[in-house]
Amino acid sequence: MKKLWILIFAVCLAFSMTAMAQEMGKSCDMGKDKAAAAPLKTLKGTVKAEGDKVTFVSDADQKSWDVMNPETLKGHEGHHVQLSAHVYADKNQIHVMSVKMLKKASSAM
Repeated sequence: MKKLWILIFAVCLAFSMTAMAQEMGKSCDMGKDKAAAAPLKTLKGTVKAEGDKVTFVSDADQKSWDVMNPETLKGHEGHHVQLSAHVYADKNQIHVMSVKMLKKASSAM
């Protein structure tokens, strides 16, 4: 009888460890999905400010993006910059990671 209880306990322990391992695997996969949904991209364009709202207009397609963290672009309003940002295309938003001022193109004479 004692061996039966030990066997039952061992089986329960094995099942609970398997279930825990599967749950841990699911939580790790969620982070990968979020990263895939918001890839880190390098964008060039102009910073626009209208009141408290800060937007970024891309040079490539003239698309306007809402900036999720406008404090990172403070002081760059109206400037031509290069951003490293996570792009949330479904929300039309970007989360700026870094900003770099670009030199103005010299005008042709």
